[in-house]
Amino acid sequence: MSKTTSTTSSLSFAHVPHPSPVSAEKRAELLKNPGFGRVFSDHMVTIRYHETKGWYDAKVEPRAPIPMDPAAAVLHYAQEIFEGLKAYRTADGGATLFRPLENARRFQQSAERLAMPILPENVFLEAVDQLVKIDRAWIPEGDGSLYIRPFMFANEIFLGVKPSSDYLFIVIASSVGAYFKTDAPAVSVWVSQDYTRAAPGGTGAAKCGGNYASSLQAQAEATRHGCDQVVFLDAVEQRWIEELGGMNIFFVFDDGSMITPPLGGTILPGITRNSLLTLAKDKGIKVSEERYSIDQWRKDAASGRLREAFACGTAAVVTPIGTVRSNDGEFRIGNGGSGAKTEELKAALVGIQRGRTADPHGWIHRVY
Repeated sequence: MSKTTSTTSSLSFAHVPHPSPVSAEKRAELLKNPGFGRVFSDHMVTIRYHETKGWYDAKVEPRAPIPMDPAAAVLHYAQEIFEGLKAYRTADGGATLFRPLENARRFQQSAERLAMPILPENVFLEAVDQLVKIDRAWIPEGDGSLYIRPFMFANEIFLGVKPSSDYLFIVIASSVGAYFKTDAPAVSVWVSQDYTRAAPGGTGAAKCGGNYASSLQAQAEATRHGCDQVVFLDAVEQRWIEELGGMNIFFVFDDGSMITPPLGGTILPGITRNSLLTLAKDKGIKVSEERYSIDQWRKDAASGRLREAFACGTAAVVTPIGTVRSNDGEFRIGNGGSGAKTEELKAALVGIQRGRTADPHGWIHRVY
């Protein structure tokens, strides 16, 4: 079997030919309505790590199941991290990524918190580029995108409680449409008063699977109450709004100002969040990072001081919040739909992501 290689400053990627890629006709059918996270591209990238060898054996190969020993450390101690970013189709048939260097840096921060090896930024970027290049045809037309999922897990065969000596880094891709399956003008959220997402000193700022596993019971509770998402309060006082199950949150007031909860170790430093903070300042919108309580949220919605609220993240982009429910009752934000500031910021963000407007901050990364 022949292999070709391409070189970064530190690794060469071997290309393993796919024996039976999905046909163009079947792919076109799948891309008509891909949903989210169910349709996968033909290939994946794998890179191995061992404490005595460093990073090695980088491959672009056919997507396939991963052989795994039942004693693999990740299955017992959950040493695992991941990222999420999107590739967009350009008008000339090319592909772009949005701020992938920030994903590479956050991946390093997550690895440090989980006592895992640090993957160099250039290797992360090259791995993502390699996959997007070979599976470019899987990027849907129109408003769809190719969701890229880099992840790393402990692969040592050992049952002692310690950082693994062996890891596997993988990048897979999924053709996606809208994240929320709803025709409503805004999503509804449930305020969890029984569960917390993260505590000071914990892993709240890391993008690790355990954070999401611990949110699922609260998300199920939200679903039982007819809500699309869950909102978590802080773990100490059970008073301050932190973030949704997988998204950051913003509040827009009657004077046009905005706030979002501060980071501080218990909230994921969202790249979409950071981009919106920058875009808001570009537009002259007064925006600050400060704590906001559930009681104040309810009071400001009732008085009309709070006009809009929205969630944001790579998957959901910018999603308006219309209704808030909890054990203390329900309240509506504004007209229960989207608002002017939400739409303005979403348009600005999506315009840059999809190459429809100028990119003054140099956020777009072209895949050649």
